[in-house]
Amino acid sequence: MKLPRVLLLLAPLMSSGLTSLAMADECQFSLSQPLLDYGLMNRAIQPNGGQERHLGVRNLSLSLSCAQPTDVSLFYRAMAATAERFHFADRGSYQVRIRDAVLDGHSVDIGLIAGPGQPPTETASTLIWRPGHGVVAVQAGAPSQGRTFSAQLEVTAWVQEQGMLLREEVTWDTAGVFDAIAPGLTREANLRARFAPAACQPMLSNGGLVDLGTLSNKDLNADKSTRLPDKSLTLTVGCDAPTAFALVMHDNRLGSATVDSDIYYGLGKDSRDHKIGLYSLHFDPNDASADRYPKLYRTDSTTGGRAWSSSSANPIPIGKTSYLAFTDTAGSTSGPVMIQTLATRVTVQAVIAPTNDLDLSSAIDLDGAATIEILYL
Repeated sequence: MKLPRVLLLLAPLMSSGLTSLAMADECQFSLSQPLLDYGLMNRAIQPNGGQERHLGVRNLSLSLSCAQPTDVSLFYRAMAATAERFHFADRGSYQVRIRDAVLDGHSVDIGLIAGPGQPPTETASTLIWRPGHGVVAVQAGAPSQGRTFSAQLEVTAWVQEQGMLLREEVTWDTAGVFDAIAPGLTREANLRARFAPAACQPMLSNGGLVDLGTLSNKDLNADKSTRLPDKSLTLTVGCDAPTAFALVMHDNRLGSATVDSDIYYGLGKDSRDHKIGLYSLHFDPNDASADRYPKLYRTDSTTGGRAWSSSSANPIPIGKTSYLAFTDTAGSTSGPVMIQTLATRVTVQAVIAPTNDLDLSSAIDLDGAATIEILYL
């Protein structure tokens, strides 16, 4: 006697499943562009001086077509950022605006609904598709069913200005899902944007060549180091947009300086592998200028940019690991200001080891070489 009851319970479940599958088979749901690419951005693109940067607008269309009149309610599933925007990576957001809705060949309004089957909370020809809400075709003030429904979407993206402060190129990818409730169909839309630091180009006068001249034994001390006359170069840094950056210098003759220090660089070695000497490169804020700042002060960081020294007008040598940068405020510990064009004199101070420590049986070439690197902060 129990078997018929089991069969009677199963029959409606099977029938309901077949109906749902049949409806999905009779409908087609499509997006014109499943990938919305906002391209490569850096600080030089679309500067606006606000708290966030407008990345642009991308357009796509959606369409739902069914063999029979169907509820055309659609939902967009994605992480919310605000009441009107969706989340785009760590420091970005985007907004979806829907317009130009057409139901069975006739223009219709769009209703914003909080859930399936609920009445619209807002109705207009164009409206913002809010997170957690759906949309439905509205005719004469009431939700309507139809065989075909289409609409245009404008997807606008933004990034906070802090999100543009990069040391290397990054790519943002995010996704949302459009959900056609009645036929049970979904389509995924992907958003992508790439960000790169503003490009800065350093240049040294005279091609970076410092000529210390020809030296003889009588010019050098036998039992103590000899400091040579200072030489100067001009360093310019040009960026394609105002950028926070710092400078370090890498020793291409590492291990040849007579003193092991972050600020000393080697002059190479003689034929018997003796260290010839050292040199340092000094920056004086009083001989530096940048953009429209009336005065510059130097600041440095030994913690990779996490903390900065109190800025001052005192000269400072550039280091291999310590960051050197400039600000427009004396006594500041906030780090560097944004600079687009920097020009500064750099002074080269070279020291030769005592000649008693060198092999002078043949000519010695002073062979210092270093590379100045820009670090984006």
